[in-house]
Amino acid sequence: MKEFELKYGCNPNQKPARIFMNDGGELPIEILNGRPGYINFLDAFNSWQLVSELSAALGMPAVTSFKHVSPTSAAVGIPLSDRLKAAVFEDDIPGLGDSQLACAYARARGTDRMCSFGDWVALSEPCDRTTALMIKREVSDGVIAPGYDPEALEILRSKRKGGYNIVKIDPSYVPEEKERKQVFGITFEQGRNNFKIGRELLGNIVTANRELPEAAVRDLIVSLITLKYTQSNSVCYAVDGQAIGVGAGQQSRIHCTRLAGSKADTWFLRQSDKVLELPFLPTIGRPDRDNVIDGYINQNEEDVCADGVWQKYFSRRPEPFTKEEQKAYLATVDGVSLGSDAFFPFSDNIERARRSGVKYVAEPGGSIRDDAVIDCCDKYGMVMAFTGMRLFHH
Repeated sequence: MKEFELKYGCNPNQKPARIFMNDGGELPIEILNGRPGYINFLDAFNSWQLVSELSAALGMPAVTSFKHVSPTSAAVGIPLSDRLKAAVFEDDIPGLGDSQLACAYARARGTDRMCSFGDWVALSEPCDRTTALMIKREVSDGVIAPGYDPEALEILRSKRKGGYNIVKIDPSYVPEEKERKQVFGITFEQGRNNFKIGRELLGNIVTANRELPEAAVRDLIVSLITLKYTQSNSVCYAVDGQAIGVGAGQQSRIHCTRLAGSKADTWFLRQSDKVLELPFLPTIGRPDRDNVIDGYINQNEEDVCADGVWQKYFSRRPEPFTKEEQKAYLATVDGVSLGSDAFFPFSDNIERARRSGVKYVAEPGGSIRDDAVIDCCDKYGMVMAFTGMRLFHH
C-alpha cells in the first residue's frame, strides 16, 4: 500500500486527506481492521516510536496510551501488586502476571484513566490474548503493534461492533534522516531526533547526594523517553517502571510540574484504602467509576459524597477523603523520579515535585539559576543529574 485515503484531516472540513510515502514507496503498515483517521495515525506513529525506543532501552516489553499526540502514560512490563491491580481495574484478569506485555498495558492504561478514555494504544511486542482481552473492554480508538496472535486479533476485531482500528507496523522500518512538515504552506525541514536515551545520560550528578539506584535509573529513562514524544513544555513523574504524571503542552515550566504532579498524586491516592473500598453500585461502569473516583479525590465539579448525589453511585454514603487525609497519605510517598524536557528556571519546580515524593531528578541544566535549583535539591537530599540534552517535541 503506497497511500491511504483518510475520511478527513484534523477536522471534518479539512479534505482531502491521506497518508503516503514521499518517495513513492510502500507504507510500512498494514491496516488489519477499521479505518484509522488523521489524528489516529499521528498518535499511532508517535506512540510506536515511544514504545519501540523504551523497550530497546530497558530490554522489556513497553506500552503507551496516547491521546491527541501526547502520552497519558508509558510503562514497561513489571508485575503489579494486588493493590495496584485493584486500583487500575485489572484485578479480575486471570494470568495477568504471566504476560509482561499485559502488565505494561495495565500500568500504562491504568495510570490516568480519565485521559486514556478513547486512547490509541501502542505495543512494542506482538499482541497476546491477555492484552487483547484487556484492550477490548476499554474505550479506545485503536492499537498499533508489530504483530498480533491469531486469537488476539479475533478478540480485537470484535471490538466496537467490528470497527476497531488495528494497525500492524513493520518493526524493521527506519525513516529518512531528514523529516519535513508544512505550516501555513511553508515547509520545515530538520534532522530526526535520533538521540538515544540510556544510563550514560545520567552520569553528571550535580547534587551532594550522588546515590542513584538502578530502579531510579530505570524510572528516569522511562520519564525521559516519554518526554521525547510528548508535546512540550512538559515534565514527567515516574515510578516502578511507569510514567504516573505527564504535564504536556504547558507554556510555563511550573505549570507543567503542577499539572503532572497533580496527576501523580491522583494515581497514588487511587491506591488508598478509602478509594479501593468505595461502595460502588454494581451498575456503575468503568468510565463512570473513573469520573466518580476523580471527583472523590479532587472534589472538582460534583461533591460525590453529598446527599442526593452519592445515591447515584454508591450503595452507602462514603466518608469524604479530606485534604488533611490526602496530605498525610502523600507524605508517605518517596522514591519518585522526575524528568524535564528543558531546564528548570526556578527552584519552585523542585518544591512542588517534592510534595509528590520526588527523590530523583533529570533535567538538561543550563539555567542561570542552576545553583538555586541544585541548592533546593540538596535541602531535601534529592539526587539530580544534568543530562545536557533538551527534549522538545512539537
